[in-house]
Amino acid sequence: MDPEFKDISEEILRDSRYIPHFKDCIGAINGVHVPTSIPPKDQIPYIGTKGTPTQNIMVVCNFDMQFIFVVTSWEGTADDARIFLPAMRNHVLNFPKPPKGKYYLVDAGYPQMDGYLRPSKSERYHISNFHRGSQPNGYQKVFNHAQSSLRTIIECNFEFGIKDGRF
Repeated sequence: MDPEFKDISEEILRDSRYIPHFKDCIGAINGVHVPTSIPPKDQIPYIGTKGTPTQNIMVVCNFDMQFIFVVTSWEGTADDARIFLPAMRNHVLNFPKPPKGKYYLVDAGYPQMDGYLRPSKSERYHISNFHRGSQPNGYQKVFNHAQSSLRTIIECNFEFGIKDGRF
């Protein structure tokens, strides 16, 4: 791993959709809902959109599919920004803030700020939405498609992490 993020990721270099626009991207941030066991009297804040108790776990991963930061124990009803902002501001947690000029990819649930690149809100931004329609055209649609495609690195990491018992 390149702790100073000096090198461009191989994931970005090998796909023409990402160069030169995403050359300064160093990874992705997202949350994943993991089923949890909570005593019935304490379940309400943990019951998410699927009606079962979950924890929302926020992770930061790099393009080598390594988790480089994890925050656990948030209720299933906690949205991504509610977890992200306190984690980023708490110096004790040692959140891996991007170096100047570099950034992480995030989805629309995160704030748009320096070091964190989210998709355009006015357009589709989940990769599954692009499979349902025609090929993207126009700058914002093409950008969102590329951003979403590159951001799937974290979804793959979640899938492998759950299968391998890392969650």
